[in-house]
Amino acid sequence: MNHLVYSRDRQPTPTQVAALYRSAALARPVDDLPRLTNMLRGANLLITAWDGELLVGLARTLTDFCYCAYLSDLAVRAEYQRQGIGRRLLTLTKEAVGEESMLLLLSVPTALAYYPTVGMTAVNNGFLLKRTK
Repeated sequence: MNHLVYSRDRQPTPTQVAALYRSAALARPVDDLPRLTNMLRGANLLITAWDGELLVGLARTLTDFCYCAYLSDLAVRAEYQRQGIGRRLLTLTKEAVGEESMLLLLSVPTALAYYPTVGMTAVNNGFLLKRTK
């Protein structure tokens, strides 16, 4: 493994992101590249982790940078997990949104035990209208 580089400026392609999501077993529309393109375009904070030309991690957030931030995706390639990459992406995200913003995410069931280990608190006061497609 090369030295990892974290970036707010390096924009991955939808194909690179789809490969990352597949590796991380993150249920996203990886076979719908136009939708994935719009997901990337709609996020106003994207922090990536790179091993050379390989996208190994991603934090995709929608935020106003002053009150709230929704971390929609935190993904790390399977072979790079348990190396602190997710924690670093989370730290960089929190630094970027600032102290005035809360950071909220919806976890996949398999990651529920992870988030308390990186300082996040579970909440039970949320509601959801699920997507229909």
